[in-house]
Amino acid sequence: MSDDYILAIDQGTTSTRAIIFDHSGTIVSTGQKEHEQIFPRAGWVEHDPLEIWTNTREVIGQALSRADITRHNIKAVGITNQRETAVVWDRTTGKPVYNAIVWQDTRTQSIVDRLAADGGVERFKPIVGLPLATYFSGTKIVWILENVEGAREKAEAGDLMFGTTDSWVIWNLTGGVDGGVHVTDVTNASRTLFMDLETLQWRDDILEAFDVPKSMLPEIKSSSEVYGTVESSNLLREVPIAGILGDQQAATFGQAAFDQGESKNTYGTGNFLIFNTGEEIVHSKNGLLTTLGYKLGDAAPHYALEGSIAVTGSLIQWLRDNLGIIGSAAEVEELAKTVDDNGGVYFVPAFSGLFAPYWRSDARGALVGLTRYVNKGHIARAALEATAFQTREVLDAVNADSGVDLTELKVDGGMTANDALMQFQADILDVPVVRPVVAETTALGAAYAAGLAVGFWETLDDLRQNWQEDKRWTPNIEADERDRTLRLWKKAVTKTFDWVDDDVN
Repeated sequence: MSDDYILAIDQGTTSTRAIIFDHSGTIVSTGQKEHEQIFPRAGWVEHDPLEIWTNTREVIGQALSRADITRHNIKAVGITNQRETAVVWDRTTGKPVYNAIVWQDTRTQSIVDRLAADGGVERFKPIVGLPLATYFSGTKIVWILENVEGAREKAEAGDLMFGTTDSWVIWNLTGGVDGGVHVTDVTNASRTLFMDLETLQWRDDILEAFDVPKSMLPEIKSSSEVYGTVESSNLLREVPIAGILGDQQAATFGQAAFDQGESKNTYGTGNFLIFNTGEEIVHSKNGLLTTLGYKLGDAAPHYALEGSIAVTGSLIQWLRDNLGIIGSAAEVEELAKTVDDNGGVYFVPAFSGLFAPYWRSDARGALVGLTRYVNKGHIARAALEATAFQTREVLDAVNADSGVDLTELKVDGGMTANDALMQFQADILDVPVVRPVVAETTALGAAYAAGLAVGFWETLDDLRQNWQEDKRWTPNIEADERDRTLRLWKKAVTKTFDWVDDDVN
């Protein structure tokens, strides 16, 4: 067993990684490569699927070589991915008909409005757990069919395939046009607007309402089973692909939050808080999404409530790339430390509208409270604090829906390395914030799902024993100050509303 490992492919919003884990859940090696962020116009965000596939093969090679092992040491491959990003490709050529449309993209608002004209934005929510929104992949498929020349005809003829990036990577890994397996798991399927939460199958009536041919869609599988094996030309040839989890569900799984009432918050490009509701489907009354948590083989599915925040880590990237006030993401903490407070500045990063708990597609980003006193240190601090404030609003919604207040918050993701942010997060939540030893819980969750399917790990208890606390932050702020800053934050949020008119992007 000591020479056996699981490899996880984490196809994320900004990069693709391959991470090799041992039986204790410890990282053995990593390969990583960023891909281009394509912004054709305001509100549009795209990726090149062929670049993603090329990078996937490259990072697999990096991880294997850095661990000095071969495919014979890899017992299974797990996949985790950016969930709502839509790829549509030709099943005969294997080529995408258009760039991948990313989950942050807002171009499909007119399609959302058209579908909502009959029944409102919650028209399908009792069935799929989601409101009609540009966030989800269903409207992105419609846009491609309606705007890419020849796409509708090819789709009607059965020549086009759709998938989130897990499906795209697996199809290519298993042979592509030469017998590639076209599958997804329940967690990714639950983010399309097309899957019935109870039956875990595509809904024909909803597909008809969207005018999307069912032949385009992948087969829905559990999160932990053998879907196929890697094709012969790949470095991982003949290794089984045995786990799929959307990135936020994978992070929850990697945090060992397997049971009802357990939760986690991931700090990545956006922030995503998931609360496990067990085998019960809970429909939110407070702006959260109802989604699949995981399904292991033939066992009953576990459901979850999710608070999705569009812009957190990507706001720091924006400070670096668009404003140039920092040279690297790591510099934001030092810049924020040059000031004692935010100087009265609040930064609401509604670059893609506001997600949970508001769901305001008409919102756009706002930097408020500016005076001559404010400098770039205050802006950096306000950008970090925006992550914590948005998380507080989502956690309040979770507490209201569940009826049970969380007593601590497990956290993971790149921004958890920022001590100043994590301390402010604990302060503004008024509960302890806890980071595990292995912060790469997204890839770890996918590895766990794959490892369970092939017997590398036997039970969920094996995985629970792997979880270890690394650091804990406890609240250290006066209640009056917490209330004051929250009040001003909520006031700042209202300034982003009603910005988009018919002639404004």
